[in-house]
Amino acid sequence: MTTEERPTDAPRFDVAEVFDDDYLYFYAGVLTDERSDADAELIWRLLDIAPGLRVLDLACGHGRIANRLAARGAVVTGLDATERFVEVARSDAAARGVRVDYRHGDMRELPWSGEFDRIVNWFTAYGYFTDADNRRVLAEAAKALKPGGRLLIEVNNRDWIVANFLPMHGAERGDDFMVDQSEYDPLTSRITTRRTVVHGGTVRRAEFFVRIFAFTELRDWLLAAGFRHVDGYGEDGTPLSRTSRRMIVVAHR
Repeated sequence: MTTEERPTDAPRFDVAEVFDDDYLYFYAGVLTDERSDADAELIWRLLDIAPGLRVLDLACGHGRIANRLAARGAVVTGLDATERFVEVARSDAAARGVRVDYRHGDMRELPWSGEFDRIVNWFTAYGYFTDADNRRVLAEAAKALKPGGRLLIEVNNRDWIVANFLPMHGAERGDDFMVDQSEYDPLTSRITTRRTVVHGGTVRRAEFFVRIFAFTELRDWLLAAGFRHVDGYGEDGTPLSRTSRRMIVVAHR
């Protein structure tokens, strides 16, 4: 097997069924204001953001990071493939009294060239395509950055995942629950998940996958995409180690 798959090699991904109001409902207990504030603080520090810098939140979701960076003085653009999330992000920005330029779009086809000082891709928002398209995302990010700009990506740390893999996990809220049944394929380094959602007496099922990376692999992909230097951190911003549950990479253009 080669390391580059064809589009037909990718398993099923029910985008509209995965990233929807049920996602927001079940993740509300995880993505608290306290956590989002801490995430924004860490991003600000690791990317060395200053007020006035232009920042792109790539796969911005419902705006929990973008709106906080804007509140701290960054000039923020947010892009996401889920229109519902963009609507929620705009509403939250209005409630907070901040300005963010939200766009609905595909991270594989960015409409910018040399526009941003910083790009952030947070909370496992990378790795949802074939290897060729995942690489394309990195190339598009490099193109959208100004010379000297930086890209931050936060994902699972493959070394930790392989050692601690759980084939089933879920979340509950009252009588509602969401259960994920996952399989890891070492030949493609993908985790494929079958999700069952029971909410308000309705049962739904969806499938999705995510590519996971060791630091050295993602570093080499970033270097090949045109970045000149890549740093690796754990979830707390300290140097990456084999015990880091999450991996943060900061790539310098």
